[in-house]
Amino acid sequence: MPALLPPALEPFLDVLRCPVCRARLRPDRGSLRCPAGHTFDIARQGYVSLLTGVRATSGDDAAMVQARNRFLSTGRYAPVHRAITRMTADALPGQGKVVDIGCGTGYYLAGVLDQLPGTRGLGLDTSARALRSAARAHPRAAAASWDVFRPFPLVDQGVDVVLDVFAPRNPSEFHRVLRPTGRLIVVRPVERHLAELRGRIPAMVTIDPGKEERLHQALDPYFRVADTRHVEFTTPLTRQEAVDLVGMTPSARHLTHADLTERGPLPARATVSVLATSYRPR
Repeated sequence: MPALLPPALEPFLDVLRCPVCRARLRPDRGSLRCPAGHTFDIARQGYVSLLTGVRATSGDDAAMVQARNRFLSTGRYAPVHRAITRMTADALPGQGKVVDIGCGTGYYLAGVLDQLPGTRGLGLDTSARALRSAARAHPRAAAASWDVFRPFPLVDQGVDVVLDVFAPRNPSEFHRVLRPTGRLIVVRPVERHLAELRGRIPAMVTIDPGKEERLHQALDPYFRVADTRHVEFTTPLTRQEAVDLVGMTPSARHLTHADLTERGPLPARATVSVLATSYRPR
């Protein structure tokens, strides 16, 4: 039996475009189809597979998704969650459309939608396993497979807020799809982020000191800063939470099972240190 059109996806049909020919997409027997016949299946888990037939950059695997779901459900990252929600609310006091790039399991997008009842959300990610969670994260959250490094399957100036939380960036596409009054919200780790864990597990990905300067150079042609907030706090961790916290990050791709489970005591606390910046389109 074909999958039904998810209710959360319907409000985005006016801004979604066929990734092959840029024509409008319409529901058709468990898929989205453009007038030229390009067809994209709606998975039974509720997300639409727009990346059909092309190779995407790597996304979270099953173990990373499970670690992410377990860790974020603890509420340890609630201060980051609140900062993103407040910045989105400041940028979008009324109704609107929010697109979360590299949405993962949809945790941050769902938090925004909880606080903004007139808002609709769309999460884009390359990981089908993560999208299974994202499609169920909130009644007003739709989900679709897409690669941030490709031109987005969205109309020009059709989105009110773009979220980019611990995810890769495509500044020119962010600018293209945002309304002139829209906002881009970028959240990224800074120097002290997870320092205790990185000190214990040398194979973890380090924080490149030049990353902020490169971010500024990449965004500056398209955006100007509206607001920046430094969110830093120390959170307690059980051993399983520490393993999951590392296991949901890009470091998980470089670590063995022994790195995460057989290194002896892991830190009982960790510093979370991120910058959240809201940008206006130029």
